[in-house]
Amino acid sequence: MYSLTPFRIDLKGLHDAITRFSFRLTDAYFEAIDALDIRKGALDAMLCVKKNEGFFEVDFHIEGEVTIACDLCLDDMQQPILTDNRLIVKYGPTYAEEDDLVTVCEDEGILDVAWFIYEFIVLNIPIRHVHAPGKCNPAMMKVLEEHSASRSGVEDGEATVDPRWQALSKLNNKE
Repeated sequence: MYSLTPFRIDLKGLHDAITRFSFRLTDAYFEAIDALDIRKGALDAMLCVKKNEGFFEVDFHIEGEVTIACDLCLDDMQQPILTDNRLIVKYGPTYAEEDDLVTVCEDEGILDVAWFIYEFIVLNIPIRHVHAPGKCNPAMMKVLEEHSASRSGVEDGEATVDPRWQALSKLNNKE
């Protein structure tokens, strides 16, 4: 069982002005975080936590690739990931997230970055993800073409015309 405990950063325990963390994200990480869209992955996440007066700057650099489903053929495809993100973290009475500002409970002083890393990865995946032209599963593409042709009403090269439009066409032709 993969533990997400190393992703919990004790901000109160940081003594240096700048502290660096690195994480190797594998299939086990995505399984532990219950990733819906990402099937597998091999990424490196580097964090740089800069301690300032009253707040922390957390810089994320994530690089690698994930395996996701192609929107057309549903086969696995590789999606490269390269992203840099920043969070500002401060202490407060309760935990809160607002855009790039995270408030952690002052009593605990713990920042869990596991979910933030996952969100940054997902935000780096294009909305539409498909294989390069010609790389989709040919059997699935054939089935898709057959179904899209039958749904559009085109069979044997004939286009069927809605009878309502046909009646309107007759009115137009009388002029």
